[in-house]
Amino acid sequence: ASPQKVVQPTPQALPSRSGPNSILVSPRQKGNPILTFIKSHAWEYSDIPSDYVMGATTCALFLSLKYHRLHPEYIYNRIRALGGKYLLRVVLVMVDIDNHEESLRELSKTSLINNVTLILCWSAQEAGRYLEQFKTYENAPATQIKAVQSTSFPDRLVDFITVPRSINKTDAVGLVSNFGSLRTAVGARPEEISLIAGWGDKKVKNWCAAVNEPFRKRQAARKSLAGKQDRPIPAAGQRSRPSATESPARAARMGVGQAIGVDDSLPPPLTRNTSRRDADRRPSARPAETLDVEDAEADAEGAMREALLPEASSKSARGTSASNEASKSKKAVEPDLSEGVMAALAKLRDQ
Repeated sequence: ASPQKVVQPTPQALPSRSGPNSILVSPRQKGNPILTFIKSHAWEYSDIPSDYVMGATTCALFLSLKYHRLHPEYIYNRIRALGGKYLLRVVLVMVDIDNHEESLRELSKTSLINNVTLILCWSAQEAGRYLEQFKTYENAPATQIKAVQSTSFPDRLVDFITVPRSINKTDAVGLVSNFGSLRTAVGARPEEISLIAGWGDKKVKNWCAAVNEPFRKRQAARKSLAGKQDRPIPAAGQRSRPSATESPARAARMGVGQAIGVDDSLPPPLTRNTSRRDADRRPSARPAETLDVEDAEADAEGAMREALLPEASSKSARGTSASNEASKSKKAVEPDLSEGVMAALAKLRDQ
């Protein structure tokens, strides 16, 4: 007899993961007044790492700020014990103290670091209502919080016009019906728009400001204007334009401000010889070489003055003594010359 053929079972698609129909509560929450306010959904105790489980991927931890002040390490240990088991992890905080700012600031930092959602409640009834809402919208689609996307052209046109504040759908329809097209409405003057029924000064002002506002950010425009106002410092060898604070004589030399007759021809523009690059030109004199020669000459002149100073002093002393002796001899000769002259005159008289 031939062996029987083995038939493999057909794989079946597993159903999507769904959470329990009731809210799971940890035994740690026995005696919590929140449980008395969970009425729209059934709840039951279960061995879970969190305090409450509202769905397959949603859990919650309960924390009282009074207990947090006494045991600040409690919530950190509980968050660490969750691991990566749930996608949405909520920390339900009961604000039951007056000075709660510092504690909430610390918990906010913790929620950002550990990827948890912080929800505050001021009463047990409010906390129970939060748990019920999470369970109610466990499998709800996101259409309730999603904005409606317009598909037709009139709807998109109305959405565009109602972007400025205080302009509603009726105003948008009146604007397009009066001007015929959006292009004409955008280019209309404020006086023309104010003639439409229902358009006051505030609506006209908001509409004109919205359509005339530049697409470029104001902050970027301010930066560009500030960059234009900052004038660069000219490098060595470059000529800068004369500013208003410079001497007017320089402007006169440049020919600025001179009157030109009607019949006079304009002077030809100044031409620069660009056949040879400025970098290849050799200056007529180098400042470094001039300074070195002048310093060497000054040093040599000083040394010569120091060497000739004793000789000059001795010569001046000798000259002073010689002049004194000449003056004394001159004084002695003057009386003799006067007596000879007198004798010669007497002889001439006798003859």
